[in-house]
Amino acid sequence: ELQLVESGGGSVQSGGSLRLSCAASGNTYSTYCMGWFRQAPGKEREGVAFIDSDGRTEYADSVKGRFNISQDNAKNMLYLHMNSLKSEDTAMYYCAAAPGRLSAWLRLRPYAYAHWGQGTQVTVSQ
Repeated sequence: ELQLVESGGGSVQSGGSLRLSCAASGNTYSTYCMGWFRQAPGKEREGVAFIDSDGRTEYADSVKGRFNISQDNAKNMLYLHMNSLKSEDTAMYYCAAAPGRLSAWLRLRPYAYAHWGQGTQVTVSQ
């Protein structure tokens, strides 16, 4: 079983930056695709960023050019660097893992992911 724990959330002013981290433990020997998702109150969970074992990345249009996903396989860590934050980025952020590989149309779909962390809150104020 794979366990995921997020950290790094907090409150920041519009235009600021944050770096989220996700620590993986347990069955880290298997190959996973990793993703960051977010959910604002009253809204559905949405995909933000994706990275696979080859380092291929994909981003939601709303965060392209502002967010960057990266991973450190030696440390079993996943990161989300968030720049130029906007109030609409306010949400609970989750990291997730999907075993194997994902087709392009699944990479930012929450239902494609089997393992989830507990989330970390990001609040961006005007």
